[in-house]
Amino acid sequence: MTSTQSSFVWYELMTSDVAAAKTFYSDVVGWKTEDMPMPGMTYTLLSMGEAQVGGMMTLPKDACDAGMRPCWGSYIAVDNVDSAANKVQGLGGKIYAAPADIPNVGRFAVVADPQGASFNLFKPTQPAQRVASTEPGQVGWHELHSNDWPKAFGFYNAMFGWLRGDGVDMGPMGTYQLFTVGGIPTGGMFNSSAAGAARYWLYYFNVGDIDAAAKCVTDGGGKITQGPQQVPGGSWIVQAADPQGAAFALVGSRK
Repeated sequence: MTSTQSSFVWYELMTSDVAAAKTFYSDVVGWKTEDMPMPGMTYTLLSMGEAQVGGMMTLPKDACDAGMRPCWGSYIAVDNVDSAANKVQGLGGKIYAAPADIPNVGRFAVVADPQGASFNLFKPTQPAQRVASTEPGQVGWHELHSNDWPKAFGFYNAMFGWLRGDGVDMGPMGTYQLFTVGGIPTGGMFNSSAAGAARYWLYYFNVGDIDAAAKCVTDGGGKITQGPQQVPGGSWIVQAADPQGAAFALVGSRK
C-alpha cells in the first residue's frame, strides 16, 4: 500500500467468493493476482505490471451476519488515524471499526460520511507516493452517489481539504460536481437516484477497450447496469456488478 496525504491510496474488494472474483477481474481489468497468507486468512494482492493497485479478501462472517454484502472499498491516507477518526465523528460521520493495526502494513479505521458512504482511513508503516495514472488497471475515477452532494462536499472539504472542480449541468438530474485532490481532478459527486437505499462510493477501473471489457463482464457472469456511455472528455464508461453483486465501473476508449 502507498500513501499521499488525503488521497485515495488503496482499493479493496470484500467478496463471498475470492476464487471466482480473481478470475473475473483478471479477465475484465487485466489484473495479476497474488495470494498473501496472513494469520487466520489469505489476502489477495491485485497488480498491473509492477504496480500494486489493491486487494481482495473474503467477507468476514460477522460482517455477513450484520447484513454486509460484497462491495469495493477504498483507503484514504491520513497522518494520524486516531485523530482523523475523531474528526470524522466530529463532522457528523460515523466510526464503523475503531482504529487498529495491520502488522507490518499500517493502521486503519473504517468510517462513513454523514450520509453513510463508507471508506477507510489509513496510515501506512512505510509511506510512499502513489502517482495518479490513467493507465489500464489503475483506478481512473471516484464517484460519490449521494442524496445531498453539497453537504457531502462540505464534509470532505473539511475532512481532507478536497476542493471543487468544474460543475457539470445534467439537466433534470442536477449538478455533477467534480472535486480535486492536490489540484488533480479525481472524481465527482452528485445526487444519485441509485443512492436512495444507501449512499456509496463507486470506483472506475481503467481499461483499454470499453466494449471488450464490457463483454468480459457479461461473459464472466457479471451484469452491466449502465452504458457504454460517452462522458465529457471523450472517454466511455460502463457501470456494472460482478457475479457476487459488488458494484464497480470501467472507463476506457472505444475502438
